[in-house]
Amino acid sequence: MSDVIHLLPDSVANQIAAGEVIQRPASVIKELVENAIDAGGDTIIVHVKDAGRTLIQVIDNGKGMSPTDARMSFERHATSKIKEASDLFSIRTMGFRGEALASIASVADVELRTRQRGEELGSYLHILGSVLQKQQTDHCPEGSNFAVKNLFFNVPARRKFLKSNSYELKNIITEVQRIALANPELAFSFFHNQAPVYELPAESLRKRVVGLFGKAINQSLTPVEAETTLVKLSGFIGQPKFAKKSFGEQFFFVNGRFMKHPFFHRAVMHAYERILPPDAVPSYFLYLEVDPATIDINIHPTKTEIKFEDEQAIWHILSACIREAIGKYNLMPTIDFDQRGSIEIPMPPGRGSMPSAPEVEINRHYNPFQQDNYANRNDFSKNSNQSAYWEKLYQGTERKPTGETEGQRDGGMGIDFGFPHQKEEFINGQTRFPISEETPHQTSSFLQLKNRYLLTPVKSGLMVIDQREAHSRILYENFMQNFSSHLATSQRQLFPPVLELNAADAEILNALREELHQLGFEIRPEADHHFYIDGTPGALSHLDAKELVETVVASFMDRPVDLMEEIKSQLALVLAQSSAVNYGITLKQEEMSGLFNQLFSCQSPGYSPTGKKIVTIIPIAEIENLFKD
Repeated sequence: MSDVIHLLPDSVANQIAAGEVIQRPASVIKELVENAIDAGGDTIIVHVKDAGRTLIQVIDNGKGMSPTDARMSFERHATSKIKEASDLFSIRTMGFRGEALASIASVADVELRTRQRGEELGSYLHILGSVLQKQQTDHCPEGSNFAVKNLFFNVPARRKFLKSNSYELKNIITEVQRIALANPELAFSFFHNQAPVYELPAESLRKRVVGLFGKAINQSLTPVEAETTLVKLSGFIGQPKFAKKSFGEQFFFVNGRFMKHPFFHRAVMHAYERILPPDAVPSYFLYLEVDPATIDINIHPTKTEIKFEDEQAIWHILSACIREAIGKYNLMPTIDFDQRGSIEIPMPPGRGSMPSAPEVEINRHYNPFQQDNYANRNDFSKNSNQSAYWEKLYQGTERKPTGETEGQRDGGMGIDFGFPHQKEEFINGQTRFPISEETPHQTSSFLQLKNRYLLTPVKSGLMVIDQREAHSRILYENFMQNFSSHLATSQRQLFPPVLELNAADAEILNALREELHQLGFEIRPEADHHFYIDGTPGALSHLDAKELVETVVASFMDRPVDLMEEIKSQLALVLAQSSAVNYGITLKQEEMSGLFNQLFSCQSPGYSPTGKKIVTIIPIAEIENLFKD
């Protein structure tokens, strides 16, 4: 029998390694920029075209490489960082495995221009699919210039499964943010399709955070400082009132390297316990300095997962330091005893003088059971015209019956959702259900249980309806209908709110603007990732426009959607969930009837857009069993 075990060719082995190290264009930028930092560059420029599909170029002014080193750098496991296994426990550089360049060169068309400091000439290398095409002397600036073209050109399956440009660009921006935050002393410039995204000079950490996430975050940053024998902690945490409902501004760094650590994240959340709502996440930018011998970086190819020897101790230190900062900088909610603007209370009279009691006139002959007295109980003895005055003031403000037109009812605030003979009503700032002009189907009354469920008798038993999930289903189908009919109306904002986003969120909003416009949103982009919300859908005009758009953007942060129909469906889902009536709202009989009628006019009345059950029926037999001995 012939032998069946053989060594893989280097090109195949490199492509296998690339599957772990190079997952998407953002992975290429991470590896190349980290190499530029290790090379001692203090100015790093990144150019990207088509979200990295066409070109990724990283330029640095570091120490460069000799012709021999330039060629050797593309060999697998070629590194200048470690020489023996013990070096793995004293790593202070970013890259050390020697897999990155070999993996990149195996799945892309790579060109390198590099020149060492003090040398007159540099080197040019062209490598295509792990095969050296050309190497020659070149006149180039000091440092290194990597150009990665046509990523995954020879691995069609990997290129096919790349997401949309907006999603891939968001991942690139996130990677740039991590590296820029870890190295505020370095200057970074990032361009996409020749348009500047970030141009960050060397600066302090606070200015770097503001440069990446906008000026609005500056007032939220609260410093954290602590030093123990185990760890040195520094950085910033966000004030509770600026916490968001989505992730995106949470960063841990250890020894200048970004890391993901869910266990330490729970320590931060524990420090904010009972200060934040359950669904809110605070911002934090926390830097840990520890002995390299007490951590293990070499547990994942991307080096973002790190093991600590004393995780439990660091957890308690981290939580205690954040709690101390919250108390020290008075971030807890407090009662304001400021007396400015309050009513002046006169000083009490001097000693010996007693205040006189106010004179109250009463009708001692009043008898509530006499018809004449009952009719005149609001008569004023001193001013008989006062009652008539108040009656004139409130003329025309009586509540009109529900059968009147939209313009007559609720000051013209009623909105038609597209269903025939149904009107929208707003009470107490909440979306109310369209009220049908017809009687409910086979029902005469409804009962609301715990301001959460609607109960109504049916032939087979007792029907129970979840009011929020039912309203979510109604709104979802209405939004989808607006997508197909393009008949959505927009309510103009008298004072358009300004939405300031970071670069990653701005790319998401730009990708969704066309679909949002079909729903009635009018969003106008301005410079520096600012957006003016000029109009919102008429059905959602009672909601906060800025908070609504932020919710939409946050929901798409980790949701790669490419197909247009999927984008529309996800948008309709997010908007329906954001604007559906909350639990705890008391509904009137006609509102419950309107909800019932609209729900059973939907295509799928039994389940919400997220698949939750809306309607259930308790059989009569089950109810009767409850009363048996």
